[in-house]
Amino acid sequence: MPAVGPLDPGLDKTVRPILALPENAAKALAPSNDRDWTADLAVLSRAEFNGDLVTVRNIRNCTYRTAEDYDVAHYDKTFDLNKIESLDFVVVPFLEMPALAHIAVSFGFEGDEYLGVSVEIRKEKGEQYAALKGVLRQFELMYVVADERDMIRVCTDQCLRGVYVYRANAPKEVVRAMFVDVMQRVNALAERPEFYHTFTNNCTTNIVRHINHLGTGSVPYDYRVLMPGHFDRLVYDLDMIEKKASFEQTRLAARVNRRVYEYAERADFSAAIRR
Repeated sequence: MPAVGPLDPGLDKTVRPILALPENAAKALAPSNDRDWTADLAVLSRAEFNGDLVTVRNIRNCTYRTAEDYDVAHYDKTFDLNKIESLDFVVVPFLEMPALAHIAVSFGFEGDEYLGVSVEIRKEKGEQYAALKGVLRQFELMYVVADERDMIRVCTDQCLRGVYVYRANAPKEVVRAMFVDVMQRVNALAERPEFYHTFTNNCTTNIVRHINHLGTGSVPYDYRVLMPGHFDRLVYDLDMIEKKASFEQTRLAARVNRRVYEYAERADFSAAIRR
């Protein structure tokens, strides 16, 4: 077989665009926390540990008119790890493909205080999610630490998706360890950004890693992690969530959309949508 030499000029013009890096080639080389981000994703959260107290800086609390038109606000809040009570899995199936979904978590503390954490792409202005771009290292990964009213209502009111909130079967010491693990990752990403990956570094795989880090159980990487529209069935089968008899009954009870609309403006929003 003859040695392979340079492409001839005609073939080179045809092949080179196929082999070329994406248009924003420099972005694919290294992740960064310094880009022209959309306003809702421009500010990173951080957690400051002081014994049993954790002060979370820059908790997002947007007020939405539409998914693209909103007022951005942030606040700081100190949480006492001794008062942590619960962990919820939040499942948001995609309307256009229910086998896919966004997975988030929410931590509950005494006094019906909740803190949401949503693992997402960190979008630049004018940027939209695309699965292929997620494989080609075109998005940074972000842990959005948010007021639960913000995190849930943007899904129900603006994206018009079903939202299902499942209470985890987990003792307080496990929930505490999970919260600390998540906040440590929030801090790590603020110092060392990472690329999102559609299949290996996304909302669901990160939550699974946090669970598996605890050493109290193991979530397998089966099709229900790759197709997270079935993630609630996975945690149901693993006895990781509170059940209402059958899975179908559990799922029906977990849907919060009607209560979100009814209690949207109440001060006890998080408690009300769980009743």
